[in-house]
Amino acid sequence: MEIKIRKALASDIPTIMKLVHELAEFEKQPDEVKNTEEQMLLEGFGPNPAFYALLAEANGKVCGMSVYFYSYSTWKGKSIYIDDVIVNESYRGKGIGRKLMEATIMVAKEEGVGKLHWQVLDWNEPAIKFYNKYNPSFDPEWINCAIAKDQLSLLNY
Repeated sequence: MEIKIRKALASDIPTIMKLVHELAEFEKQPDEVKNTEEQMLLEGFGPNPAFYALLAEANGKVCGMSVYFYSYSTWKGKSIYIDDVIVNESYRGKGIGRKLMEATIMVAKEEGVGKLHWQVLDWNEPAIKFYNKYNPSFDPEWINCAIAKDQLSLLNY
């Protein structure tokens, strides 16, 4: 099986959304996906992209992706945050996740970023085992914080 990694195109948005929904199912949160194809098209391929994606193709069929964006650390400078590395369930265990991760690492190296970071669910042992191959630091001190869109609307600022 030939695996190729390439940059995502605007025409890939429907396939990207299918992978997003597959990940949401895997993470037991299918109702949490509020994003739409139209929104992803504008935010990923409009004048100011908010994210970038690398796609894995096996024999010409998209079977995985890495979605990342640039962030900034006052301590480290320009950074890349990997939002998702997703491999279609039927293609797992074939080295596709590794190829996606390595391609994203190459982007980080080419960009000279001060930090490449991501999150992993504490119960996702296969992903933790996979990420351990890259010798990352796992941070037990920081607590994730978020305010969702519906919560933002309730704030009177």
